[in-house]
Amino acid sequence: MRDDQRVGVRLTLEDGTVYRGWSFGAPVAAAGEVVFNTAMTGYPESLTDPSYRGQILCLTYPLVGNYGAPGKNEQDDLFLFYESSGVHISALIVSDYSFEYSHWNAIESLDEWLRRSNVPGVFGIDTRALTKRIREKGAMLGKVEPEGTTIGFYDPNKVNLVAEVSTSARKVYGNGRYRIMLVDYGVKYNIIRNLLKRDTTIIRVPWDYDYSIEEYDGLFLTNGPGDPKMCRVAIDNIRQSLDDDRPIFGICLGNQLMALAAGADTYKLRYGHRSHNQPVLMVGTDRAYITSQNHGFAVNNNTLPAGWEPLFVNVNDNTNEGMKHISKPFFSTQFHPEASGGPTDTDFMFDLFIDNIDKVLGRRPDGHRFHV
Repeated sequence: MRDDQRVGVRLTLEDGTVYRGWSFGAPVAAAGEVVFNTAMTGYPESLTDPSYRGQILCLTYPLVGNYGAPGKNEQDDLFLFYESSGVHISALIVSDYSFEYSHWNAIESLDEWLRRSNVPGVFGIDTRALTKRIREKGAMLGKVEPEGTTIGFYDPNKVNLVAEVSTSARKVYGNGRYRIMLVDYGVKYNIIRNLLKRDTTIIRVPWDYDYSIEEYDGLFLTNGPGDPKMCRVAIDNIRQSLDDDRPIFGICLGNQLMALAAGADTYKLRYGHRSHNQPVLMVGTDRAYITSQNHGFAVNNNTLPAGWEPLFVNVNDNTNEGMKHISKPFFSTQFHPEASGGPTDTDFMFDLFIDNIDKVLGRRPDGHRFHV
């Protein structure tokens, strides 16, 4: 792109800080919460992760776009190289955008993909300075305005984002031995892929679905965007499930919703955890795992009620990374054991879920194991 073809863009933070760059993707204005991700690769998965709904995503890796955008088989319900069927971020911020791309499965450029998705991108911004600003001040609202456009600020944390990204109808995947009730708060497709590998039948239902009327062996609470306290119906449904003995496994938002249902509290993190290399420690052991994360809220360990205890903690800041019930087969992780692109260190959590189901069904005497 020649310099005389470039369209200027202004990124304005709610504290008045302004960054200026150049437009790629859709030449439209957008607003949301500005967050950063420190991963080196994986932008197709990040952009299609429903947990980023309502957010302006800053990628800290300096060069972005060099491997384009992958294709997808329209006949496949679970697109292999995506985490949902579309882009969920409000806008993308990068330091240096590569207008040339090369990859074996790329069918178009990142610029073309964003244009088709009506999502703006900005390059030429010092993402190091922007990231440092967010780390010092905390996550802030922001707006992206290409030349000739204006828009107001928008706070996605005041909206039930889960209702925007959840499935609208009951859907069944697979025909396996274990019946899994998957409550979709913004599920990443690799969660479904991981469960299907383990001989399951998955019943995927909307976030506010009354699954008490269903027959299932295990309950799965998925990831999703926003403040968990906005999902009162989901919390009430989970609270009823805690009176049962059927195994429960929650990931990310699912961890927070189960905590709220149990009587604990959640809070907003200063700037969230979003990267592929977050270390977590399994409580009561010396076992550390490298994980992929994407969340802006966390469970307050000090509020866990009797019968519950932390399962993992973040090595960097000691925040909650999961919890478990001391006698019932309920557990959760704040990180993503299904991480598409990796790391896959904690993939075994899916096996623990199936182990718990086997124990409850009387197929295995040593279920509910929290060890490798």
